[in-house]
Amino acid sequence: MKHPRHGPSAGVLAAFAALGLAQFAAGFSPRLRSPILDVGDRVIDSVPSAVKEFAIDTFGTADKPALLIGIGVFLVAYAAVVGTVAVRYSRAWGVAGIGLFGVIGILAALGGPAGPIGVVPSALGAVAGITTLLWLTRPPDAGTGTDESRRNFLYSSGAIALSAMAFGGVGFWADRRFEREMVSLPRASTPLTPIPPDVSFDTPGLSPFVTSNADFYRIDTALTVPRISTEDYTLKIKGMVDRSLTLSYSDLLSRRIVESDITLTCVSNEVGGNLLGNARWLGVRLDDLLAEAGIDPAADQVVGRSIDRYTCGFPVAALDGRDALVAIGMNGEPLPPEHGFPARLIVPGLYGYVSATKWLTEIELTRFDQFDHYWVDRGWAKQAPIKTQSRIDTPKALGRIPTGPTAIAGVAWAQTRGVARVEVKIDDGPWQEAELADELNGSVWRQWKMTWDATPGRHQITCRATDALGQTQPETRSRPIPDGATGWHSIVTLVDS
Repeated sequence: MKHPRHGPSAGVLAAFAALGLAQFAAGFSPRLRSPILDVGDRVIDSVPSAVKEFAIDTFGTADKPALLIGIGVFLVAYAAVVGTVAVRYSRAWGVAGIGLFGVIGILAALGGPAGPIGVVPSALGAVAGITTLLWLTRPPDAGTGTDESRRNFLYSSGAIALSAMAFGGVGFWADRRFEREMVSLPRASTPLTPIPPDVSFDTPGLSPFVTSNADFYRIDTALTVPRISTEDYTLKIKGMVDRSLTLSYSDLLSRRIVESDITLTCVSNEVGGNLLGNARWLGVRLDDLLAEAGIDPAADQVVGRSIDRYTCGFPVAALDGRDALVAIGMNGEPLPPEHGFPARLIVPGLYGYVSATKWLTEIELTRFDQFDHYWVDRGWAKQAPIKTQSRIDTPKALGRIPTGPTAIAGVAWAQTRGVARVEVKIDDGPWQEAELADELNGSVWRQWKMTWDATPGRHQITCRATDALGQTQPETRSRPIPDGATGWHSIVTLVDS
């Protein structure tokens, strides 16, 4: 069966066999994951902050699929080289090559939240890969001709490929089984009324007032969405408190439940960007939980920890009556897995990197001079209040529109302060005040619009917002990192003659 041209194929098939069995093993416990995901998470944790920023700027919300594709391409190339080495030089070197990748997976798993048990998929995968490579590169039987050897290789390859797909498919299916659909959320103790129509304009191209769960932005460090069973879920409150608390998912659901309309904003949002969204959240007030635990007066930071050990941290002073929540629901349904099921933190007025811990498992009271959370440790700002911003949704940048009356519309936000005014400027003309939709509360964005009598040619449209404290967003442009972008949003539109 051994033939020089079979080397790359043998290596790639060995890799497929390894990943198929690893995925099969990972699919039957929420604590286990594919080696690719373990390795990918360690890559995310280890690369410099500048690389993360580049990935978000370049790929946006597709940064994680891009990383997974990159790892997959590298793995195929690596496996092809390993197979070639095994056939042309030494099977022992080929075994060592697969063993090395298995060791990398095991080390990555040990650094993950599952601990020692997390090495099982990588270990089993390495065994499957080595066995497959040895089988495909074994010397041909005595008296076997070249044509028969090739046929045997093709038959074996087909069987291995089908087996890898079958095992991987079963593991993938098992991995996707989820109990979220079985969760029945309680009603809020004082349900909010339906969102009134006067908070939104019926303007084509304008962002809807409520962002659907499917369209809500997702930015986090998790390479794959964590799977957490509500039966095993616990939320621990600890640190500088009078008494530590451990709450089950049922405990959370049995507490006083509130609803709140809150707009979330990502610090990575560029001027005019779409990394923000507005939703109606359901959950337990964070200040109620912390009052029960009793906050040490010396504590000045609230740290949230995710199941994947990601951390956020924000000032205790932010618990000033705003609707900070341990959220369990989003827009009338349990939290979607990618948005933190079964529970997450929501804190109005603060960028998500300091406040919006998904897949929440711990809340710790501590001090800023004693602990730097994930992004602060990478050079981002400790204090992250959301800055006043506005965005033009329509017309679209570089779009063509007809002459005559044209709607210019968009959204503005200044969470917890509220938006008091939005102004629009055409080219170098004067600022004109836009019409604002009614304000629902100070923690959500506000729609605005105005009618422009468009004239032929190329025009620049600029907007700026002023919050309820009288502070107007500055003209000076700054990058999002370390504490949020600034600057006026401008677009260029082309008006047909």
